[in-house]
Amino acid sequence: MAADGVSAAPQRVRGAWKSVDRDQRLAGLAAGALLFTMFLPWYEKNAFDKDSGKFATDTVSAFGVISFVEAAIFLVAAGVLVLVFARGERRTFHLPGGDGTVIFAAGLWAALLIFYRVFDRPDVKGAAGTVGIQWGFFAAFVAAGALAYAGQRIRMAGRPEPPAREEKPPPGSDDTASTDARTQVVPASEAATDVATSSRRRTAGRPPISREDAEQLTFDEPPEAPEPPLKPGEIPRARDRG
Repeated sequence: MAADGVSAAPQRVRGAWKSVDRDQRLAGLAAGALLFTMFLPWYEKNAFDKDSGKFATDTVSAFGVISFVEAAIFLVAAGVLVLVFARGERRTFHLPGGDGTVIFAAGLWAALLIFYRVFDRPDVKGAAGTVGIQWGFFAAFVAAGALAYAGQRIRMAGRPEPPAREEKPPPGSDDTASTDARTQVVPASEAATDVATSSRRRTAGRPPISREDAEQLTFDEPPEAPEPPLKPGEIPRARDRG
């Protein structure tokens, strides 16, 4: 069972990728790139080694100096990836402001955290220790900007969220039983008897209709009186034609 789930995971990812539009793909690529840059060199540590009498240099990735900033950036990138994957599978849920607003805010938040890390760099142990910025740090800043740009494009597109799926009642539920009861087939003889009985019940207790009531309910015009016969030498008069 576990092997089947692992083999089906790439198919689900491929199907979700085909279902999303271009802007959502851009958001997914930007979030994936931001997550990937965290494995690249972000910082360069320089410290004086007393044993060798030289400065030692070492590069550190974002995961090498985990703090609140790096953890928040990781959660932002992973959250956007999960959001895009869920929309690709047509999952129905509502986010305040919509998907575009959430992705746009996530990109801005990640960019602000990275910019903050320029001034609040990790500590270095050793005499005359310094911390510099490596190229992976700037790549992460570009990825965060691309994520905010993708969120803004989704906002401007104004695409609606996937509609809620109508859940069918399971077999044997009350709704199914009531539907079967309403669509029950009865013989023709019993159906005719039921119709006649219901007709008698509807007409029972009503007073009979009098002649005056019947004349009031009649909307037909009364028949015209016949014309008298013509006398010798009399010309018939012209009749009105409607």
